[in-house]
Amino acid sequence: MVTEPSVYSSTMGRNDNNCGSWRDGDDPKTDVHADKKMGSFNPGTLCNSPDICNLPDDIALQLESAFLGDNAVNADDGVNRSHRGKSCEDDEEGHLVYHIGLVMKERYEVLCTLGAGAFGKVVECIDRDKGEHVAVKIVRNIECFREVARSEIAVLEEINRLDDDNRFACVRMLDWFEHEGHICIVFELLGLSTFEFLRQNEFLPFSVEEIRHMAFQIFKAVCFLHRNKLTHTDLKPENILFVCSDYDLEYNDKTNCAVRKLRRLDVKVVDFGTATFDHEHHESLVSTRHYRAPEVILDLGWNQSCDVWSLGCVLMEFYLGRSLFMTHDSKEHLAMMEKVLGPIPPHLLKQTSFRISSSIHPFSNLLVLVRDEVT
Repeated sequence: MVTEPSVYSSTMGRNDNNCGSWRDGDDPKTDVHADKKMGSFNPGTLCNSPDICNLPDDIALQLESAFLGDNAVNADDGVNRSHRGKSCEDDEEGHLVYHIGLVMKERYEVLCTLGAGAFGKVVECIDRDKGEHVAVKIVRNIECFREVARSEIAVLEEINRLDDDNRFACVRMLDWFEHEGHICIVFELLGLSTFEFLRQNEFLPFSVEEIRHMAFQIFKAVCFLHRNKLTHTDLKPENILFVCSDYDLEYNDKTNCAVRKLRRLDVKVVDFGTATFDHEHHESLVSTRHYRAPEVILDLGWNQSCDVWSLGCVLMEFYLGRSLFMTHDSKEHLAMMEKVLGPIPPHLLKQTSFRISSSIHPFSNLLVLVRDEVT
């Protein structure tokens, strides 16, 4: 048996009666703040700071909140620090400068760094009070990130309250505190993300049986969230972590080499930094690009159905070993969707602020939509 170091790495229409058909969300909540759109990620309702909402797309692209992204980038250094000001223990980007052995809250001793992203860093700590290993997310000392963290804490506290016996596959928040102006969130220590495991396993797809086992748990978690009027908005392989990613090496006839075979397939959903309650304001752009629902791209407003679309993309990625819609362009993205599901229904096009263009997309030779204000 090979044991992986536990790591928080990704360094989160109900009328779908016919399989494979386009679906139209029930009464989508239209977002009127289209001017606050970002590239492939939006802090959503959890970051209303003009400093961050007005960042250009290439900077705001990867403000991935909770559990690190392999492709995360640093936010603009000009964003204001929190009202506490820059700590003497902060670097120029607002990250806490720490050392192995640092004890926070007179309780959590830093053992190692698990990863880093735009929002901050995640470290493995020993909880001196309980003698257990935990993951602590140390959020950058910048107000917009602090705001996202506060909102995430509120969501996680509600999840803990609603699932007090931990029956659903959502990551458990164990504690939170502030250290030198940094909000720190303490989580149970999990294993690799499903994306990171795929990457380390040469992107060899999961078997249908493995996917079935994982899908059941993910569906159960998302149903729990939706039943409690909460939409995750950023479901993707990076935000689905194995509880334990220990594996055995087995010979694979297809690859003619040893591959990793997980000993356990239990997973949990993480990253609630952009989770949105039904009654809250819905930002117009949500989800990471490859998992973004068509109604979001078409600016039709969105509801819990966007999580269902994302889950479909995730399961296909598990099955294929690669993203189903590998693109960073909205027009190409829609064309790829048409290639899989057929033409976009006319009644959806009539509702959007896009208009049909007769231009042919060079990649797919399908009609695409070109953004244009309705006159």
